[in-house]
Amino acid sequence: MRIPSSKIASLLQDCRAVSAVEFAITAPLLIGMLIPLVDLGLGIAKNTQLHNAAHAGAQYALVNGWDITAIQTAVTGATTLLPIQALPVPSQSCGCPNGTAVTAAACGSVCSDGANAGTYVTVNAQSSYTPVIAYPLLGSSITLVATSMVRIK
Repeated sequence: MRIPSSKIASLLQDCRAVSAVEFAITAPLLIGMLIPLVDLGLGIAKNTQLHNAAHAGAQYALVNGWDITAIQTAVTGATTLLPIQALPVPSQSCGCPNGTAVTAAACGSVCSDGANAGTYVTVNAQSSYTPVIAYPLLGSSITLVATSMVRIK
């Protein structure tokens, strides 16, 4: 059975359902881009909560002084983020401020600028993030770490 050429021409010129075909082609691509973006957003949100927890521990040390157990409780209680740990444990050290860093010094010593060495508390927070889908380069879980340092004396 032979199809008339006018029938073939009319089928080729028919534009009905073209948008459905375009959608069927582009929708998987858009969803494929959306899932990693949502995953990245969830990871960033968890990292922000982790940094807030480390800052809460440092703020506790600033207001209440050195108490390692209470600082760890402040870190773990600052967010509903699970699992969260205050690892490595909070530490106390003496040093002299040097631009954007603190140079270690003996407690009670005098710094190069003539000021006394300060007492600093370093608070750490750690949590793991498991992506929604597995990415070959990232592995099955990512360890997020946050650190906050404050001068208490």
